[in-house]
Amino acid sequence: MTQNSTSARVVVVGDALIDVLRDSEASREFAGGAALNVAVGLAVLGVPTTLIAMVGDDADGAALRAVLDQFGVQLIATPGPLGSSRAVSDRTDGEPRYFFNDAAKGRRIDFGAEERAALAGAELIVVSCFPFDDTAQTEAFAACVTDPDHRLVIDPNPRAGMLHDGPRFVRNFEALAARSLLVKVGDDDADLLYESTLDELRERLVDGGAHSVLATAGRLGASVTVAGSDPISVPIAELDGPVIDTMGAGDATLAASVCTILNAGMPRDAVAWRALLVDAMLTAAATCRHEGALLRRP
Repeated sequence: MTQNSTSARVVVVGDALIDVLRDSEASREFAGGAALNVAVGLAVLGVPTTLIAMVGDDADGAALRAVLDQFGVQLIATPGPLGSSRAVSDRTDGEPRYFFNDAAKGRRIDFGAEERAALAGAELIVVSCFPFDDTAQTEAFAACVTDPDHRLVIDPNPRAGMLHDGPRFVRNFEALAARSLLVKVGDDDADLLYESTLDELRERLVDGGAHSVLATAGRLGASVTVAGSDPISVPIAELDGPVIDTMGAGDATLAASVCTILNAGMPRDAVAWRALLVDAMLTAAATCRHEGALLRRP
């Protein structure tokens, strides 16, 4: 398994929230949010990590801070005027339905001196579930990121319940994707943002200037497309035990991939990309065999 062998710091920018899982038997709460999941996952893999996110001064905010402290993730928090974000996943009728509170729908991040300093000093910057449909926030973030072609990793990770303007989200996301080191997308992103297939989205991003695109397709595994090369694909990893919860699979895949890049540099050939994907699929498979989205290692 990938383990960090350097002291380089990664800064993750995006969401932090309380995930509430409801089914016909019980309701359970976990610290979550895609960016928080990636930040904690990197910390589990031994990577010094900072999370920049909105966190309220309330009981949920205290719970989020406690989890980040537990794993040694530094938090730079924008105060939440409406409190901390919550996402309810209701699974009482089979397929999950997602509901977000007003704090999540109106989330924002301030990029002041502390945030700018953290971003300037990061070896890699990962942005996940960021409100790209807010142009002012997107421009403020982009202005803080120097040399994005060598440092910026993007996972758009949109959520229907938090999406205010799909076309604007796409425009702002793609503008940054064209200048990034790596873009990670999933089949849910292709469906929600583009009403297209994952293959079509991957080709669109590469044609638009993205250097490398990591595409995750659930049970079909994952692939990487580098501009000018054919896709490199691997299947999901088979591990002992049943799949319990797929919620954190994409975030675990991203965290493991970033850790590999941090340790070994950006893959330069098909062999190195395949090794990155195999390791990421193992991490995702282990994560799916536990409830909640916390990254696990086989």
